[in-house]
Amino acid sequence: MNRLRRLFPFTAEQTINILSEFGPLVAMFIVNAIAGINAGTWALIISTGLAMAVMLRILGRLPIFPLIASTVTVAFGAMTLVTGDPMWVQIKVTIFNVMFAVFLFGGLMAGKNFFQYIFEKTFHYTKEGWDKFTWSFGWFFVFTAIMNEVVRQTFVDTQIYDVFGFQMDGVNIWILFKIAFIMPLSGLYAWYLTRLMQKYRLDKPDLATGETSRGTGLKYTEDQAHDQKSA
Repeated sequence: MNRLRRLFPFTAEQTINILSEFGPLVAMFIVNAIAGINAGTWALIISTGLAMAVMLRILGRLPIFPLIASTVTVAFGAMTLVTGDPMWVQIKVTIFNVMFAVFLFGGLMAGKNFFQYIFEKTFHYTKEGWDKFTWSFGWFFVFTAIMNEVVRQTFVDTQIYDVFGFQMDGVNIWILFKIAFIMPLSGLYAWYLTRLMQKYRLDKPDLATGETSRGTGLKYTEDQAHDQKSA
């Protein structure tokens, strides 16, 4: 179990969040290739709703970040259905990622850390650790927003492209980019940050003061507790 935990350090909630983000994209990719953008967008909206229902069933609640992301997905998906333009579904990623990056950076500059506020009851890190984690993810959102625009602008939905012998329109190339590049990259980056954050992990509460030992990444042993009480 410890070996599995080292290789896959995500909690059940984190795993469900990842699947809820990319599962609807897989559904959209398949349906769009078979029946076109309107059917693909319906698949995206319906599968997003199902993903939220699964989260509510398994976790007993709707985590705030997936809830915001899913609400934005449904809203922009509806815009695509109304206008018949897939640009709305595609540009949603750029707008959402840029806005969230600005939100994270602005919070840090104001002395507020969004991730610490949301996750501090589940994950226990020092303030320095939370700040580095948040800065890193903020820049990752900026990077993915830029890459999203590069792919969206390069491959237009009205043309057919040859991709490794397969004929795809611009929308399916964009979806494939999200699934084959952004999805594994996001997972690897989150895994890397999770591993990196271990050196900022807070350990057991201090038995004398009730406070938490900080930042060494070392276990707070019973001998240390005994020595402290003796002092």
